[in-house]
Amino acid sequence: MSLIPEPVERLVAEFGRLPGVGPKTAQRLAFYCLRTDPERVSRLADALAGLRSAVRPCSRCFFIADEELCAICRNGRRDASVICVVEDALDVIAVERSGEFQGLYHVLGGALSPIEGIGPGQLRIAELEARVADGGVSEVVLATDPDVEGEATAHYLAERLGRSGVRITRLAHGLPAGADLQYADELTVARALAGRRALDSDRP
Repeated sequence: MSLIPEPVERLVAEFGRLPGVGPKTAQRLAFYCLRTDPERVSRLADALAGLRSAVRPCSRCFFIADEELCAICRNGRRDASVICVVEDALDVIAVERSGEFQGLYHVLGGALSPIEGIGPGQLRIAELEARVADGGVSEVVLATDPDVEGEATAHYLAERLGRSGVRITRLAHGLPAGADLQYADELTVARALAGRRALDSDRP
């Protein structure tokens, strides 16, 4: 017989299915729910229950939205001629955090991975091609992850979209700010070298 009541075990199991949550953290979260204010637990339960019904993919870019279009696509100040292609909705948030991109996005919903059975048909590639074919797009920025799957996806998209005549660019990958060169892997150093730029030779 288990020392822990079945409802608590079920909650621990559900928390444990969340990404990045191990068994101990799942147990800690469940016991926190037991000892915290019941109203706070009710708010959490309500937020979870309403999540799937209130939030859906944007009908244009497939980022998260509470209306037909997401807040970015509804923003008339964004540059609709530039589309940044990312794998996941979290990637949109990462790019937005930089404050450097003012265009629109397209969330693929993953990356090509034959091992996992993810081909072009499982990603939103046809929808991306349709957006480009509609006209008004001058550049597509490929911002897929710098891993094997992300690189394969970027190359595939570059080939597919190359016939459209739009400019295809890829995010530069190099050394992160504040990092020591000796700790960087070979691929990172190679990309940093390939993406090197000239420094202003004028001295103060």
